[in-house]
Amino acid sequence: MTASELAAELEVSVRTVYRDVEALGASGVPIYGESGPGGGIQLVGGYETRLTGLTGPEATALGLAGIPSAAAELGLGGVLVAAQAKVDAALPPELRTRTVRLRERFLVDVPGWFRAPEPVPMLADLAAALWDGRRIDMEYRRPSGLVPRRVDPLGLVLKGSAWYLVALARAPDGVRTYRVSRVHAVTILDEAAERPEGFDLAATWAEVGMSFDRALRRFVVRALVDGDQLWRLRHALPEPSATQAIDSAGPPGADGRCEVVVHSESLEVAHDELLRVGAALEVVHPLELRELLAATGRALAARHGGVRSNA
Repeated sequence: MTASELAAELEVSVRTVYRDVEALGASGVPIYGESGPGGGIQLVGGYETRLTGLTGPEATALGLAGIPSAAAELGLGGVLVAAQAKVDAALPPELRTRTVRLRERFLVDVPGWFRAPEPVPMLADLAAALWDGRRIDMEYRRPSGLVPRRVDPLGLVLKGSAWYLVALARAPDGVRTYRVSRVHAVTILDEAAERPEGFDLAATWAEVGMSFDRALRRFVVRALVDGDQLWRLRHALPEPSATQAIDSAGPPGADGRCEVVVHSESLEVAHDELLRVGAALEVVHPLELRELLAATGRALAARHGGVRSNA
C-alpha cells in the first residue's frame, strides 16, 4: 500500500506513516518501501510476530485470562483452546512452562456451591448480536408471562453463575438489565444497534449493582455486636451489605460491643440473616425484629433445653 493509502486507512498523517515504518524497521520488523509506479510500503511475506517482552508474572496472568465455562456458554470454547495454544506456542520456553503449570494448579470455578449454572440457550445469539452491533427483538419471561422487547445490546455480564444482558431499551426506559436465563427467544435484526457515546460497561454495571442493592435492601436495623465478633456479619449477610454493616460499626462501648447499621430486604429476611450471628448480636431497632428473634430463641431453648434419650 502507498503511504497515502495507509494514512487514510489508519486516519493519521503521511508523515506519521513514514515515522512508524522507520520505527518498525528499527525494531526488527521486515517492512520496507518501494518507490515508483506500483510501489508502496510492504511487509516481507511469511513474517510472523512473536510475543516478546513479557515478564514472568504477565505470562502467568495470561493463564487466568479466560474462564472456560463462560467461553463455552458463549459458544467460544473451541476458540479459547485454539487461542491459548497459539499464545503458548509464541511464548519463550520458560514462560510457556510457567503458564502450563498455572493451568495445572489453579482453576476458576464461577458458580457457588449447591448452585448449578442457569440454562442460557439464547446466550450465543445475544453474544452474536452484541459482537456484530445488531438490534434484536426478544421475548422476555416475566411473572405475568412472555413480553416482547426491542433492544440494542450493549454488553453481557457474568455475575456469579448468572448471565445478564445490558441493553438500551426504547424510550423512556433507557439502559436496562435483563437476566439471560429469562430470554425465551431472540431475533437478530438487520439494523445497527445504537450505542451511547462514551458508554462504559464496567461503570454501568457497578451502578446497576448499587441501585439494585439500595432498592432491594430498604429494611434498616440497628444492632449491637461484640467487637471481636464483627466478622460473623460476613457469614450472615450478602455483599455489599456485610461490608457496609462492618464499616458502619462505631467505637466499642464499655461492654465491648459496637453499634452497627444493617440493611436487609424485610423483617423476615433480616430475622433469618441475623439469626446466623447468634448471641454475639442484639437488635436495638426495630422492636418487632427484636421480639421476633426473642420468640425464636425461646422456641429453640424449648426444643433443646432437655437431653433426649436414645431409648
